[in-house]
Amino acid sequence: MTATLERPLLLVGCGKMGSAMLSGWQASGITAGGVYVVEPQGLSGAVDPAGAQAVPSDSALPDDLDPEVVVFAVKPQQMDEVAPRYKRFAKPGTLFVSIAAGTTIGVFERHLGDRAAIVRAMPNTPAAIGQGITVACPNAHATEKQVVLAEALLSAIGECIGVTDEALMDPVTALSGSGPAYVFLMIEAMAAAGAAAGLPQDMAERLALVTVAGAGQLALQGPDSPSTLRENVTSPGGTTFAALQVLMADPGLKTLMTEAINAATERSRELAG
Repeated sequence: MTATLERPLLLVGCGKMGSAMLSGWQASGITAGGVYVVEPQGLSGAVDPAGAQAVPSDSALPDDLDPEVVVFAVKPQQMDEVAPRYKRFAKPGTLFVSIAAGTTIGVFERHLGDRAAIVRAMPNTPAAIGQGITVACPNAHATEKQVVLAEALLSAIGECIGVTDEALMDPVTALSGSGPAYVFLMIEAMAAAGAAAGLPQDMAERLALVTVAGAGQLALQGPDSPSTLRENVTSPGGTTFAALQVLMADPGLKTLMTEAINAATERSRELAG
């Protein structure tokens, strides 16, 4: 997906996710109109300062700034304080994009005006290496061109999926937004179990890490479904079969994952108020 900004992009917040997005935009060339960054701590060493002008607060932005897109990359609990400061940019031709978990489109319409063009997005942390996946949902005032532009910006950090039903954003947050933590926990658990079985700790950690990374790439790049891949490596009566008898028992991994996703979904709804 290709697009180019004709006017500046304004990034509010440049922590880990904001920095990842900025690096992706710079690499893709999408921000040809220039970038302004509001970040009290300044730009991190991981960000190329070329083409990005950082200021410590919104009051330090140029009076004549006319951004084409304003991206909110601050923590959800800060949004009620931060978003109203940017209402001056809420006019036809300006798009607002938020990556704050659990913060609904309605929150932004309340702070920015009910006619502001808004896209609510949920990326995940693999965006830091350009391997994230983001789901984006626009409000009724975002034009088709603005939706395409938002998806192009979000595709600079990985894959982007567009939806029109905002209710889907809560399970999206639970599955892909929080999902990397589940995978990291599995790596920890596999390594700990390998060490308990007698492997040296460093070997167990490396085996777990590379196994999960390789299996993920095989599932992503190969033609077979995850269930087919699982069946392919499971010989009847073999070692994998013995392990899966435990993991697929009831309650087993599927039950625990269902409960975990449900808990995270409910928490996302609670945060949305």
